[in-house]
Amino acid sequence: MGLGKQAKILSKGQVDAVLSYLTTTRHPERDRVIFLLSLKAGLRAKEIASLQWSMITDAEGKLSDAIHLPNSASKGRSGRVIPLNKDLRIALDCWRQIAGSSRFVIITERSVQTSSYAIVNKFAGWYRALGFQGASSHSGRRTAITGWARRISSVGGSLRDVQLLAGHSALGTTQRYIETSNAAKYRVVDAI
Repeated sequence: MGLGKQAKILSKGQVDAVLSYLTTTRHPERDRVIFLLSLKAGLRAKEIASLQWSMITDAEGKLSDAIHLPNSASKGRSGRVIPLNKDLRIALDCWRQIAGSSRFVIITERSVQTSSYAIVNKFAGWYRALGFQGASSHSGRRTAITGWARRISSVGGSLRDVQLLAGHSALGTTQRYIETSNAAKYRVVDAI
């Protein structure tokens, strides 16, 4: 995403609204996985569309502890390893029982793989139905990156760790994704 107009991050209420709405869609298990891959793993639409089961399973075929995203499934050379969030793991496990034998995680009724364009359109449709202004397929990714940045020091990490999770080659790119918080600025100054 360039320096221009950025996708809005999602509030907790908006996340809850999306998750509730997705239970009413034609393919709720698949749609939940799509949303959580963006929100909990920070994946781009292209990465969601390119994700294969082999990238998230171990040698025995069980879900692994991380998503192993190669450069070929990502943007440029932004392949990376992303630990698997517990909510995403549950959703993937549920979806896997329904999805069948396709090597791709996200499938459609007509195809064993979907496109990044279809993923972008899914998000647009969900957010339009919920009346979210300024939200896009990148909103979950921005929400994830902002959340990671806000919590990383509490688990002993740094913004460099967030940069690697996001798959950015430059820390400056990661910084543009992070939403600021005036309340946090006041709390940190008062904490010293």
